[in-house]
Amino acid sequence: MGTESKWGLSSSWFRRRISLGFVICFVALGAINPMAEARVRRYKWEVSYQLKSPDCFKKVTVAINGNTPGPTILAQQGDTVVVELKNSLLTENVAIHWHGIRQIGTPWADGTEGVTQCPIMPGDTHVYKFVVDRPGTYLYHAHYGMQREAGLYGSIRVSVPDGVVEPFSYDEDRSLILADWWHKSTYEQAAGLSSIPFVWVNEPESLLIQGRGRFNCPSLLGGPSTSTDTGVCNTTNPECSPYVLTVVPGKTYRLRIASLTSLSALSFQIQGHNMTVVEADGHYVEPVVVQTLYIYSGETYSVVVKADQDPTRNYWVSTNVVSRPPKTAPGLAVFNYYPNHPRRIPPTAPPPAPAWNDTRSRLAQSRSIRARRGHILPPPAAADKTLLFLNTQNKIEGYNRWSINNVSFTLPHTPYLIALKQNLSGAFDPAPPPETYDYAKYNIYEVAPNTNASYGDGVYRLEFNSTVDVVLQNANTMNPENSETHPWHLHGHDFWVLGYGEGKFDPAKDPTTFNLADPIMKNTVPLHPYGWTALRFLADNPGAWAFHCHIEAHFYLGMGVVFAEGVDRVGRLPNSIYGCGAAPKQ
Repeated sequence: MGTESKWGLSSSWFRRRISLGFVICFVALGAINPMAEARVRRYKWEVSYQLKSPDCFKKVTVAINGNTPGPTILAQQGDTVVVELKNSLLTENVAIHWHGIRQIGTPWADGTEGVTQCPIMPGDTHVYKFVVDRPGTYLYHAHYGMQREAGLYGSIRVSVPDGVVEPFSYDEDRSLILADWWHKSTYEQAAGLSSIPFVWVNEPESLLIQGRGRFNCPSLLGGPSTSTDTGVCNTTNPECSPYVLTVVPGKTYRLRIASLTSLSALSFQIQGHNMTVVEADGHYVEPVVVQTLYIYSGETYSVVVKADQDPTRNYWVSTNVVSRPPKTAPGLAVFNYYPNHPRRIPPTAPPPAPAWNDTRSRLAQSRSIRARRGHILPPPAAADKTLLFLNTQNKIEGYNRWSINNVSFTLPHTPYLIALKQNLSGAFDPAPPPETYDYAKYNIYEVAPNTNASYGDGVYRLEFNSTVDVVLQNANTMNPENSETHPWHLHGHDFWVLGYGEGKFDPAKDPTTFNLADPIMKNTVPLHPYGWTALRFLADNPGAWAFHCHIEAHFYLGMGVVFAEGVDRVGRLPNSIYGCGAAPKQ
């Protein structure tokens, strides 16, 4: 038996984790400078209500230090990030998730209300402290109700250690967050989703690029001016003037593109320029050249772009909704060639949007994202457990819900991590949720004859250090001939993307098609309409971890699960995460 560390973890477990960490870092990033010293990056944030006009329509937002998006966290691999967060909201709680940060040894810092912590109450201050264990492009955002949709989000950029050379070169590094935007408050939207009759959130009023967009502004695109332009579409308003990305002719840029949409799958284009995809969710990609990048909520990509076009003009950067009927105008920014004036409108119209219902093209791009040669970490050859998750839209007592294997997820009053660590009885349903569905009989192309489901808050208990396969299966919604795109995000882990398929997954045949040679590792992956997505991960990070659809309304309506693994190995929980349900302040 190994001795116990100060975190309550056995020394033998630490040796395995540290050894695995060194292997991952060496394979993915090359040898690390042994002289490099990790630093502490400290941030002091205040979350508050702010009246903002990100698309020229003024509404209440939830901001950090007065801004949305919030500050970009800049760190280097191995650094410790400390965020002192004060909740100055008058009427609601807060929790912030550090999206893509695995929280090895600090599962209580994951920031998922109801899973890893009690929420931060109005007026309270909470300190998040965690290590960024690998370089890449990550995010942070609210994980309380549908609060992310109100603007509480930002970027995390983790650079390689000094002396480490990445497998691609660039002159400058920029971050862009794509988002969708509604004029209704999240309160009103949540009330509609929880009502009989059901009131859907509808399509967003606008799309934002780095927090800026336009609502109903045809004159911006060279069309006729309308009465709605006056005052509303004031191009001198810094809050809603197009975001400007200034480049120097001949230079090469790394653009870290992230999506934190609440509903929309998006396309991303830079007029007249090719983009080379080089990183996905913190892992190096075998280079793929695209003119249109498809990106789903929770995903991050790095693309390399060279400013090699006519430097006497500016160009449009555009993003459009895909996978849903187009009812929202494109989000636009300006790719500004220095020394042109940054407000100089490009002389030609934005590039045409790709067909919104071209699932095949989106599926092809998903399949093209593979691990870069020289940086491949092969997955285990086989799984110890396979979970087959059917994604469906259902009714429960007349309410519209989303479900996994006919169970619609609800968060308990006591966070899972606390309940499991303290062995609290009655905190959640002890019965295990279903691990599969009747795939032989279920017709994914039709509305289910019985759409009734049940609520559940049970946990999938995974054997520590086991290899787990999850196959996500899409199906028809309660509307005929309709299947939606679902981006799934796993907390606390990266997973290997083994494959995507059309139609219904066949457990007897389809595993033979899995990519075990060079699968990309990610933390967020799309499930395409009427298709399946297979992923594999190691249950090697002690804690309780959410796995859910990253569409705000879908998770709010029950589209998620929780995995628990090695909770007995988790150290003493900090007092700061207590204060709700059966977990009063310590």
